[in-house]
Amino acid sequence: MPPITYEIDSTHSSVHFSVRHLMVSNVRGEFTKVSGTVKFDAEKPETSTVEATIDANSISTRDAQRDGHLKSADFLDTEKFPTITFRSKKVEIEPGGGKITGDLTIHGVTQEVTLEVEGPSPEMKDPWGKQRIGASATTKVSRKEFGLTWNAALETGGVMVGDEVKITVDVEFVRG
Repeated sequence: MPPITYEIDSTHSSVHFSVRHLMVSNVRGEFTKVSGTVKFDAEKPETSTVEATIDANSISTRDAQRDGHLKSADFLDTEKFPTITFRSKKVEIEPGGGKITGDLTIHGVTQEVTLEVEGPSPEMKDPWGKQRIGASATTKVSRKEFGLTWNAALETGGVMVGDEVKITVDVEFVRG
């Protein structure tokens, strides 16, 4: 049986992140526009592939001024780098979860990352007759490794924005 192609259902998918702020709390945000495809082979999951694109301008932290700063050249520079992409290189999926390793490109810089995956769920038919699966994944990245180095020193020591960014992806796919 050949691999099944699924499209990301962007209205039922999200990419969330959190990063330390002022060394005391986490600021959380999300990207609201994600698209892409998965070619999933249940019999040979290691041959499956994942490609995703995030609209960097869809960033939302529930604060317009902060979102504007994150879109600026200090951080994502969305005018120059309007998308964030992920392309898998290695898939290790077993029932219930696994790992997907691939190239994540942010701010024009590509780094290899490994996503810890929960899922995919069993395929199910929605009320409109479409076949769907879902999965969640997490990873941590260093924003400095992607050239996102803006920061401000605090009088009390430490920095305004932490380096480690925790990423959580919840994705629903529709069979193509």
